[in-house]
Amino acid sequence: MDDGVDLPIPEHGQTWAVGAVILNPRGEAFAQRRAPDRRLFPDTWDIVGGHVEPGETLLDALAREVTEETGWHLTRVRRFLGVVTWTGDDGGGVRREADYLVEVCGDLDAPALEWSKHTAYDWFGPRDLDRLKENRAPGEFLIHDLLREVVRELPS
Repeated sequence: MDDGVDLPIPEHGQTWAVGAVILNPRGEAFAQRRAPDRRLFPDTWDIVGGHVEPGETLLDALAREVTEETGWHLTRVRRFLGVVTWTGDDGGGVRREADYLVEVCGDLDAPALEWSKHTAYDWFGPRDLDRLKENRAPGEFLIHDLLREVVRELPS
């Protein structure tokens, strides 16, 4: 983990999730499309991540989710991107999500997706970001807005 990266400590009773923004050498951000039968945000684009399990730290959850969802391995946490609070469309209540810009090792051209949970993947640069709004209502552009901030900061 790079110096200065914040790692919030969840309070008892809070539900937390983590998200990993992964960039390829061209500076494009990885996203995967959630399957249409998922309870939470069906048929929408999402970054790698998921809920923090009981007893896990945010960093442990981040590493686990990267490997489970892509087959890649977390090698570096470059930057803390912030915490967002959101309520899912699954009735599960309020969640806090800590998002990070990370580096991974593995074949970036061949992620090992959990095909029962995700139906596609792609890399998103500044010109592709509007696709992240597919199947989302206005004002529900968390993933779009997060990736827009990351990819626009990068040199072209």
